[in-house]
Formats: sequence, structure tokens, C-alpha cells
Amino acid sequence: MSLTLFVLQTLNGLQLGVLLFLMAAGLTLVFGIMSFVNLAHGSMYMMGAFFAASLYNYTGSFVLAALLLIPAMMALGLALNWIALRKLYRRDHLDQVLATFGLILFFNELARMIWGSSPYYMEVPEFLIGTINLFGIRYPAYRLVIISAGLLTALGCYLLIHRTRIGMLIRAGATNRTMVGVLGVNINLLNAMLFALGAALAGLAGLLAGPIMSVQAGMGEPILILTMVVIVIGGIGSIRGAFYAALIVGVVDTLGRTLLPALLRTFLERSSADIAGPALASMMIYILMAVVLAIRPEGLFPVHRG
Repeated sequence: MSLTLFVLQTLNGLQLGVLLFLMAAGLTLVFGIMSFVNLAHGSMYMMGAFFAASLYNYTGSFVLAALLLIPAMMALGLALNWIALRKLYRRDHLDQVLATFGLILFFNELARMIWGSSPYYMEVPEFLIGTINLFGIRYPAYRLVIISAGLLTALGCYLLIHRTRIGMLIRAGATNRTMVGVLGVNINLLNAMLFALGAALAGLAGLLAGPIMSVQAGMGEPILILTMVVIVIGGIGSIRGAFYAALIVGVVDTLGRTLLPALLRTFLERSSADIAGPALASMMIYILMAVVLAIRPEGLFPVHRG
């Protein structure tokens, strides 16, 4: 593999990593504070992609679509929490899994009813078409925008969690939810805010992914699985862990799919290598998760609970 291809695939891995972080940030806080298993989080990513594509195709402005998407996704998160999820706070995890799995089916069918079963396309904005010269390597401008937007969002999450009163309550809730409630904090309101924030971040991931992926019903489930892996590796409830783990998973997954087939061709016949390479590459992140759990069962950056 040439150095240029390696750098390009590493950047693609970082791009996947920041999308995974946008998904994992809200979900890991819901896990950490509420011990709530929300399988419908992937559906927020899907609905965000559909909303963004519809807004962009209607307005013709990518920026305006992004500005309208965030409050729309927060409203959807609040509505979902009020109608269905708040009734499951004190139920066991099996009830939460079954209920939120039902929501996955509901949102998939809703998307098919509104947007149809065929992929719904969203074009790359005209001002982001083309490539940028990065020290002699041409890289698509839009993918670089995804990386930049993800890093800026990560910085915003850090400032929110570590530099604001709301962030202090979120960190306290992740450490000892019962004590925070005893001190007079409205835990239900805090939970609703977390769902709204998580839905907005998932919707932002859908917006950024829309132009480079086909927007279609069911697109939330594959990325939800990767998001769960990120949360387990980084440590449940840890935003810092979600960020680093997302980048690691994104780079490992992308480089694995590129390097392994080429590496196996040196030992196996080309046809066998082409079959075994992608299969082994798809297993790499799960092997990574197993290794991390064997060494650090609480994840790489666990939340220290008092």
C-alpha cells in the first residue's frame, strides 16, 4: 500500500470516527445517567438524515437545512421521551430493549410511508464539491468538513460537560443519580434534556452522512451496532471515552478493510484472500472490543462513581 492511500484511508477512518462520536455522545450519557437501553437511537440518526435531505432539497441551502434540523431533532427527542421513553425509566432493561426495538420498527415503517422504500438522495453542496490539497494529497472537501464539524462538536460537548452548570449536573448524575435527585435536581427534566441533546447529535450525524450515503429506511441499525461497540470500548457514561473510542474504531475498521485483503494476498490465493479479507476486517472491531474488555472491563476511560 502506498503512503498516499494509507493517509487517505486514515482520514476516511477519522471521518467515520467523528460520525460515530456524534452518535455515541448522547447515547452514552443516557446509558451512564439513566441506565437506559435506547435501541431507538439509531432511528434518530435515520430520521435526522431524512429530515436533512428533505429540508435541503426543499430550501436548496445546506446551511439552512442544518440550522432547521437541530431544533427539529431536539423537538423529536423531547416528544419521543414524553410519549414513550419516560414511562420506561424504572422498568428493567428487557422492557426497555423490547419497547425501543418496537420503536425501530415504527420509525422504519414511518420512513417508508413518507419517503418510500427506494433510497432518498441528498447531494453534496456545490460549494463543497471538489478536493483540497493536504500537503500534496488531494482529499474531498466535504469529507474534510465532516471531520472538522465532528471535532468542533466534540469541543462543544467538552465545554458543555466540563464548563457549565448543566454539565456539572450531568457529570454528577453519571456518578450518583440518586444523590443528585435527593439534592433537589429535577432528574426527569435532566433526562429529557439528554434525550433532546442525543437526538440533535444523532440528527447532525445523519445530516453529515446523507450526501455520502444513501438515505433509506433501516440505515440506523448498522451504525447503532458500531455505536454500541464504541460505548463499550470507551466506557459507559464517558464522553471522553466515546470520543477516543470512536476515532479508534473508525480508523481500525477503515484500515482493516483496506489492509487485510492486500496482506492476505501475500499468503493466500487472490480469490481466497478477497473472500477472507473482508470477513476478517468486519470482525476486527469486535476482536478489539473483546481485548479491551479482557484488560479493562469498564472500558478505556470509565466514569469513576462515588
